[in-house]
Amino acid sequence: MDLIDAIILGIIQGLTEFLPVSSSGHLELAGALLGESKLPEESLLFTVVLHAATALATIVVFRKDIGEILSGLLKFQWNEETQFSVKIILSMIPAVIIGLFFEEQLEQFFGGQVMFVGFMLLVTATLLFLADKAKNTDKNVSFKNAVLVGLAQAVAMLPGISRSGATISASVLLGIDKSKAARFSFLMVVPLILGKMAKDILDGALAYNSDSFGYLSVGFVAAFISGYFACTVMIALVRKSKLTYFAIYCTIVGLIAIAAGYFN
Repeated sequence: MDLIDAIILGIIQGLTEFLPVSSSGHLELAGALLGESKLPEESLLFTVVLHAATALATIVVFRKDIGEILSGLLKFQWNEETQFSVKIILSMIPAVIIGLFFEEQLEQFFGGQVMFVGFMLLVTATLLFLADKAKNTDKNVSFKNAVLVGLAQAVAMLPGISRSGATISASVLLGIDKSKAARFSFLMVVPLILGKMAKDILDGALAYNSDSFGYLSVGFVAAFISGYFACTVMIALVRKSKLTYFAIYCTIVGLIAIAAGYFN
């Protein structure tokens, strides 16, 4: 992988992690387009680095919220911060189960499945369209909602299903306030990313050599900068009910991907 490819993939990861257009789906399509043929271990390390960058971007954007949550937890009371943390944990359970017990089955959907990605992008487009038409409320995320949004996050492990799109759409369709839905969606993924990184490191699945430092570094920086930008923009767009634009985009890219997969 050269530096230009690393920058391109980093920008794609940063933008699509937060914008509801599926980061995994776009990375699959970009990988097919760029003809990336690195060893799986090297590709895994690069993916982990990009996710670390977007996790850091989330932490920076929501640093005040995270600080308040940690401060509330240290009081060791059943307060709003503690309840929010429990909801985050509940939302993680479905994705953790899929990641631990169905990892091999999940991996079969990756690796150049362009047509499948296209169909999943159409699913994402439908969810975004429905969510954009939902009326805004002032409802908070309940414990039951947290589990249901967690199920949406688990489904979004498929390439082409946007994680932010699925979780925000599920939240809004459940009647949750759009701003609160976006906040919960972005914060709930941070523990999962950090947990997945820890698991890969402990499993020894990450291969690193000094030649990788250059493209890993520029990929990280590109993903962090674009991710920070996309996260702040996405929060504003959700509040203003502008998800239909992303639904149109996902529809167009999905149809192109289906056509490309069919003719190739």
